Amino acid sequence: MKNSALVLEFKDDDTDPVAAVTAALAGFKTELDGRLSAMETKAFDPTAFAKLVSRIDGVEAKANRPGVTGDNDNDDAKLETKAFESYMRRGDRADELTLKTLRVSNDPQGGYFAPPEMSTEFLKNLVLLSPVRGIASVRTTGSPSVIYPARTGGTNAKWKGELQESEASEPSFGQAEIVVREVNTYTDISNQLLADGGGAPERELREALSEDFGAKEGTAFVNGDGVIAPQGFMTHPDIAFTANGHATNLSADALITLMYAMPAVYRANAVWAMNGNTVAVIRKLKDGQGNYLWQPSYQAGQPETILGKPVVELPDMPDVGAGLMPIAFGDFNLGYRIIDRLDLSILVNPYTRATEGVTRFHATRRTGAGVIRPATLRKLKMVA
Repeated sequence: MKNSALVLEFKDDDTDPVAAVTAALAGFKTELDGRLSAMETKAFDPTAFAKLVSRIDGVEAKANRPGVTGDNDNDDAKLETKAFESYMRRGDRADELTLKTLRVSNDPQGGYFAPPEMSTEFLKNLVLLSPVRGIASVRTTGSPSVIYPARTGGTNAKWKGELQESEASEPSFGQAEIVVREVNTYTDISNQLLADGGGAPERELREALSEDFGAKEGTAFVNGDGVIAPQGFMTHPDIAFTANGHATNLSADALITLMYAMPAVYRANAVWAMNGNTVAVIRKLKDGQGNYLWQPSYQAGQPETILGKPVVELPDMPDVGAGLMPIAFGDFNLGYRIIDRLDLSILVNPYTRATEGVTRFHATRRTGAGVIRPATLRKLKMVA
């Protein structure tokens, strides 16, 4: 655009110079406005302006998105982090979007921010172990069996008068053999679990095997058949019994009869053996004067007693029922013998299933038991 100039010319016949100046200025302004309008019209392009506006809108939208740095993989995590911070500040009063983002039922939507606590306490069921070893006689051996010579009968002396000839008599002998039995099992554990568990899987396995074998031998010492398992004192045919007189109701008189049917020498160190359910029944029994037969322990470390004799609770004993024998009484230390050949042995075998990535644990226990003096024990039998 060329520069404009304002030129004022005065003639001799001009009678009003102010009007002339005003008119000249008005004309100059009109010309300048026209040129500026032409300039603006020529420079303005509606299409280019629309493109510019669209581009600006796109930049603003991108700037308002989370993760504008370009790390799209962490966009969700940053959103969850912001929501978590908002929740920590405002709690349940946070906005609905924040609460939805932190739903713990779905880990990708915020559950990662509320991880569960891993407790060091290990939950497991209680294993009832029979305390038979505490009242029986326990020995060890390096042989597959132990034979005890036994005298089954004595001599037969007779009173004789003067000059009467004496008669010969001989004692009879036999033997009692306790055969060592075996209980075993094996368990497979993956090598990855053993490597990643920090020793816990093997430790828990050994404890489980120990509890299992202890429970199995306790059951056998009470009810074992003597064929594959050790012989239990409840299955020995030579142990005498006292009849209760009723099928379901325990008799206090029957307990007294049972106790004094035992020879005094065996009765001195005798104990009662029964399970917890039978103990509950016994505790309710009274004598003729209304006194409970059950006597609680008044000194720490001393067992509770029935008729003055200690009570041992064996979980494998039968309950009170028709035809059953829920109570045993006697000197178990003299009458029942346990022979240990091999303590619990656990052999770790990583080779058998090595191609499968598995280690096998073989567990073995060798022990035997049996009644060696049937006369020292006696049972109470319910009427069938």
